[in-house]
Amino acid sequence: MTDQAYLCLDNISKSFPLKEGTWIKTTAWLRAVNRVSLTIYRGETVGLVGESGCGKSTLGRIACGLDKPSQGEVTLAGEKISSSTDLLKSRKIQMIFQDPFSSLNPRQKIGNIISESLRIHKMGSKKEILNKTSSLMEKVGLSPAHMSRYPHEFSGGQRQRIAIARAISLDPDMVICDEPVSALDVSVQAQILKLLKNLQQDLKLSYLFISHDLSVVKYLCSRIVVMYLGELVEIAGKNQLYHDPAHPYTRALLAAVPTPDSGIKSKTLVVRSEPPNPLSPPSGCRFHPRCPEKMEICPQKEPEWTTISSNQSVRCFLYE
Repeated sequence: MTDQAYLCLDNISKSFPLKEGTWIKTTAWLRAVNRVSLTIYRGETVGLVGESGCGKSTLGRIACGLDKPSQGEVTLAGEKISSSTDLLKSRKIQMIFQDPFSSLNPRQKIGNIISESLRIHKMGSKKEILNKTSSLMEKVGLSPAHMSRYPHEFSGGQRQRIAIARAISLDPDMVICDEPVSALDVSVQAQILKLLKNLQQDLKLSYLFISHDLSVVKYLCSRIVVMYLGELVEIAGKNQLYHDPAHPYTRALLAAVPTPDSGIKSKTLVVRSEPPNPLSPPSGCRFHPRCPEKMEICPQKEPEWTTISSNQSVRCFLYE
């Protein structure tokens, strides 16, 4: 990893309209992401964790250009991106999706799936593209002899390898991994994670790794970002976060990891209630209705970022 910033998300917000009725009238707006700022450096793997529905995937899609932010700015390699179309045209950033089956066209052979981007961007002759496709398949642990098979003829782990080969086909600098192993068996998860780690070293990739599984994130990521109800609540280096988590929500997430020894030095907190309705989020700190350490100020005011150490920051009144 270098100190050179590659992907910068500045004050990103994203709202979705909720429509109903004969005339499809907008009745409410759901803010899935609320004023999120994040910087990812070259060669870095950042883990984005949080409960289902907290906005992780939406933020990943914005970073990749699949969704346009309602507010904020995306900067890629020092260049400001004015629209999602600019990002979609870029070969520098690609995405691996959660479900390896639905993300692949069932009517196309995998050779065509992997080489499609190469053909669209006219990256060589037919023979050169064929050779590049074969090389990509070997790089992700697949046999080029299976190039004429369809996605349904492969296992879940093999289909995810196909998706990975497609993602790296354009030689990107960064890959957004949206829970790429959550749909796989544990033994297959380990193989895919090892593959991603090896590819990062070989191709000098940066990763934004989205997951709800903190044990998976611990293996791959050097820095971890915790998200709750559309907002970031803690950013820390891996060792710092796992051994001395600051935010009560982070401690609750770590307490839920099924390991015999989590290594958490601080008091373990268990969250028993359900997340609030995202259509009407709580005032002040969004976590306060579920927080065992709630203070009088928590419902009244939004906490600001507090720097605890050189590699750990948190939004919590406990540290102000």
